[in-house]
Amino acid sequence: MVKSGTIILNTAARFLMPLQLMFSVFLLLRGHDEPGGGFIAGLVAAGAFTLYLFAFGVSATKEVLRMVDPRDLIGAGLFFGMISVVPAWFMGQPFLTAQWWTIPVIDFKASTPLIFDIGVYLAVLGSVMGMVMALMEVDKDEP
Repeated sequence: MVKSGTIILNTAARFLMPLQLMFSVFLLLRGHDEPGGGFIAGLVAAGAFTLYLFAFGVSATKEVLRMVDPRDLIGAGLFFGMISVVPAWFMGQPFLTAQWWTIPVIDFKASTPLIFDIGVYLAVLGSVMGMVMALMEVDKDEP
């Protein structure tokens, strides 16, 4: 792993990245009932990966992402956004009408707005990571 940042940045990135990712999931799950949601949660997650990218470089960040291309995240986000409208259609209700389901074992309310927020989360994360990684990559031909 090539370290491109300082020791302080490298240490901070290792500790802050998991915390930022957990906070982004909190914002995502909170957002379908209260303020927050997919957009800001996606930005927080992208901030976590960007911090790691600044500390350790593009190749190390790609390893952390497990070789998931940011464009794939955008596509998955768009897919989740499209899928979120299907339950209302099957219920004979107007397009984009919210549907809610309660999972009693863990007392969690699943919904089509949550599915849509997950799609927004993935699309924002993929978009920001794609832009930042493209800006950080250097031409292999340059010395």
